Amino acid sequence: MKRPDVRVTLCVLTMAFCAFGVPAQKSRPSVSTAEVTGTFRMNFTGKFKGSYDEIKIASIGRGKIRVFMDLLYPYKLPNGDDMANLGQLDDDFSIKGDTATYTTPSGACTLTIRFLRPGTIKVEQKGDDADCGFGHNVMADGTYRKVSSRKPKFDDAK
Repeated sequence: MKRPDVRVTLCVLTMAFCAFGVPAQKSRPSVSTAEVTGTFRMNFTGKFKGSYDEIKIASIGRGKIRVFMDLLYPYKLPNGDDMANLGQLDDDFSIKGDTATYTTPSGACTLTIRFLRPGTIKVEQKGDDADCGFGHNVMADGTYRKVSSRKPKFDDAK
């Protein structure tokens, strides 16, 4: 009878431990006003390097934050010119622990902001571009890094 290779056995055991033995990242009980407040960007790479999606956030108290998203979907026209579809949102999100959420009045779009660690947020969008009121192909999904800790200025037309 052939003996199994020890390296193969260790590899299988390691993969099983990684798949089942690592707990999911736990939610923090709360995040500070300083961590929440600021301007966050997700930079594009490749041929659209220099462009970015931007999110401005300020704590407004009582479990709420004000969020302004300025998003784009860059693309090239057949003649080679740069073009972009735009999407914006300016509204209050509810925040509990390290997670802020917003649902459109129609209920078709939900945006979730998770404060992963100081200076980094992850945004998840459930619903398509039109459900969220964004331009064609514009999505908020992604990981954003803080570029300013200053309290952002908002257009008070809201």
